[in-house]
Amino acid sequence: MRGERSVSERTVRKLQWLWIAVAFGLIGGIITWITHLIRTAWRLGDTPSASIGISLVSIPIFLTMLGVILYVFVGLRGDRGER
Repeated sequence: MRGERSVSERTVRKLQWLWIAVAFGLIGGIITWITHLIRTAWRLGDTPSASIGISLVSIPIFLTMLGVILYVFVGLRGDRGER
């Protein structure tokens, strides 16, 4: 057991915050991109049925994924007191 190197708690916390930042950036970027596609389709006079249909499905899915990630993150942060 002495040969094992433990990762410091500070490093783990930094990686957790990095994961949250990446999740917000990625999901925020996807939602912004989909919104931009809808506005572009509307501006060009394209039929918005496919654009709106895709956005009505994909945006809630990505927001749900973000909610799950935040739920797990808060759960991991709250588990510290039991140790």
